[in-house]
Amino acid sequence: MTLAFSASLAARGFDVTLDVARGETVAILGPNGAGKSTALEIIAGLLRPDSGHAEWDGTALFRLDGGPRGAWLPPHRRGVSLLAQDALLFPHLSALDNVAFGPRSAGVGTDAARATARTWLAEVEASDLAAVRPGRLSGGQAQRVAIARALAADPNLLLLDEPLAALDAAVAPTIRRMLRRVLEGRTAIVVTHEVLDALTLADRVVVMNRGVVVETGQTREVLERPRHPFTAELAGLNLVLGTRTAGGMAADWGELVAPAASIVRGAAVAAAIRPSAIEVSLEPLPGRDNSVPVTVIDLEPRGDSIRVRADSLSADVSPGRAAALDLAPGDRVFFGFDGEDVSLYGSERPSTLR
Repeated sequence: MTLAFSASLAARGFDVTLDVARGETVAILGPNGAGKSTALEIIAGLLRPDSGHAEWDGTALFRLDGGPRGAWLPPHRRGVSLLAQDALLFPHLSALDNVAFGPRSAGVGTDAARATARTWLAEVEASDLAAVRPGRLSGGQAQRVAIARALAADPNLLLLDEPLAALDAAVAPTIRRMLRRVLEGRTAIVVTHEVLDALTLADRVVVMNRGVVVETGQTREVLERPRHPFTAELAGLNLVLGTRTAGGMAADWGELVAPAASIVRGAAVAAAIRPSAIEVSLEPLPGRDNSVPVTVIDLEPRGDSIRVRADSLSADVSPGRAAALDLAPGDRVFFGFDGEDVSLYGSERPSTLR
């Protein structure tokens, strides 16, 4: 283990414990206000928690649970680089000198610092921007330079706070691919509210909501087989919890037909169902393995589909289908789907996952 972190901050309702292994990229996933940025600010030394501790390879970054004063390592001695949502480049310096700032601050000579800066500008495919000042950079260019500046400081731990949030949709995929390449083998924490960022960049994900961790594990395992309703919501899946039966599972609202799984009968199980796999009808659907009566709660436009949220499940239908059904909150309808559309698994996170 490289980073061991635990901290509480009552004013923000924050109480989080997490760890990061050497060479691992961990994504902290959650909505605005979940406490994701608070975690980074505490690790970086920009925010002091009420209590807790953090250690890097056995060296205390802070320890506030062993006395009135405790240990507190100042930010510049933590070996941590924090990349905020905005690039925050020095406006009076060229891109090259912005990137060279970290090495220069560590006592490296001008020529050597600029050589390091050129290396990292090349790494993020921004060598042609070396002489350009921030005021003439696009959002994507500025973010490339900011990433190079963070890496040029050779941090033990790289913290990225929503690194793609301020970018245009057309630019984000290119920066995401570049980040995936430069983060490989590097110890990093990436804060995001986008599932795609977590899937693309992270080895492991920590899901937060309202200042606490609700689920953690290997990225694909967590996002494809969630155990917590909030994680399922983030991943865009229906989550059903129940008990294993001979034909599938027993849920609160009835029996769910699902494929055979190597789970003993009577065990607690979870089922994930994609909303796009669910058919919506005003009448029962005898041709589907599962035909579930539901009450419509609301209708939510989502790009080229309409999300029909009901009391137990959600379904995605085309705008034309939604119009044909003439749905409204309070309507009683049927959601139909087959057993092969159900991913059935144990509701407890495997013990091998941290």
